[in-house]
Amino acid sequence: MTRAPKSFKGFCPEFSKIPALGTAVVLLFPSLAFACALPPSVILTLPTGHYITAAALTVALTAIMGLAAHRLPAMEARPVWARRVLVPLSLTSYLSFVAFLALIFIGLYGERDPMHNLMTLVFWTGVWIVIPLASMLVGNLWRPFNPWIGPVRIARTLLGRTGSIGLSRLGHWPAVAGYAGFVWFQMVSLYPDDPAVLAKVALTYWVVVFVLAVLEGEDWLDRGEFLTVLFGFIAKVAPLWHDSDGNRRRLMRGWPGTQVLAMPPLSPSAVVFVSLALAALTFDGLAETFWWQGLIGENPLQPTGRSAVMWENTAGLLGVLVLTLGLILGAILLGRRLGGGGFATGPVMLSFLAIAAGYHAAHYLVMLLTAGQYTLAALNDPLMTGDSWLGLPPFFVSFGFLADPSVMPLIYGLQFAAILGAHLLAVLLGLKLAGEGARPIAHLPMTGLMVAYTVLGLWLLSTARTG
Repeated sequence: MTRAPKSFKGFCPEFSKIPALGTAVVLLFPSLAFACALPPSVILTLPTGHYITAAALTVALTAIMGLAAHRLPAMEARPVWARRVLVPLSLTSYLSFVAFLALIFIGLYGERDPMHNLMTLVFWTGVWIVIPLASMLVGNLWRPFNPWIGPVRIARTLLGRTGSIGLSRLGHWPAVAGYAGFVWFQMVSLYPDDPAVLAKVALTYWVVVFVLAVLEGEDWLDRGEFLTVLFGFIAKVAPLWHDSDGNRRRLMRGWPGTQVLAMPPLSPSAVVFVSLALAALTFDGLAETFWWQGLIGENPLQPTGRSAVMWENTAGLLGVLVLTLGLILGAILLGRRLGGGGFATGPVMLSFLAIAAGYHAAHYLVMLLTAGQYTLAALNDPLMTGDSWLGLPPFFVSFGFLADPSVMPLIYGLQFAAILGAHLLAVLLGLKLAGEGARPIAHLPMTGLMVAYTVLGLWLLSTARTG
């Protein structure tokens, strides 16, 4: 098995093996600095400007055609089949909790290399990428794997507790606080990939949420725990999903976003939560660009590391959140003033769930294809003894496809489709959620924002980056 780098962010193994030679080559031929196994090395050669222009025009024309049609496609939920629940939620949740404890132990006492430790691999690829991506297709998969539901039910039963302490009055603000802390840990802190650090942070967070959920009740998780809130929101764009009715479970189908139309308007705290989800993905891409590195005084070809730019990145993350929230609320307010009615913030903000889902898929696709290989290898041989627990043959982790001119355009095409599709769905949902009282001109500010957001998202995927 090849030795892993110490970061998920990307690397150039060819030159790193011979530092002096690599430095000399880069100095003599600066254009080769990014000609390594990184997505930009191939994507930068594509006509991305044409992609971005075409996507912007498509979003704008879709909004115009939707307004001119005066009749939008019907988006209705239809049942596929129903069956009895075979495995109760409490059991799957408790088993997930047991697996969580095992990962904590591995993170604290196992291999410190993040690419060979299941704590880091399972969380960052399995929980943070695979579960939400799958939830976008087949509904909320986080709920059966939620490691709090089973333990909370058991604890409240043993304690005989049935009441609450009033946390529900806080709405989604606890989830906003938890998500903000997680985003800072992921994007700004020094050791988000260190298995021991990640295990300690995860265990501390689990205990805090567990205590609060025991005091308040299981239902509080849907508003106060950020993973439950985020993955639940993302899953609302799925064309397939499950509805539970007692001991019966129904499989439903509908156009992507059908579930969004059935959601109640977002509360102010939920609006901030969705804005934070959008801002986090935006800044995660922005922080690696040459533009941002130059803005904070860093040499993008020789970055000094996270410790040197913690304050700058913290301020940048906060600034992107404020700017994102301000632009969205400003577009909605201007649309309401122009339209003379409709365009309430709570309903219209629901349309951005599609963008949050699409950006999550596009942003983490390459990480899934790279770190996912290490995850499979670690699951196949968790003790690094040459075993094959999954029955997979020995294989070498390879990033060579990232420099393959025939493969990277396909990957960029998938990312392009995810972002463009997310914005088109957001436009459609926005037209439906704005209300019949809004005049066509009311949609102009939001359409302009959607076009600009499309351009920004595709630019972040295609521009030169440091990692």
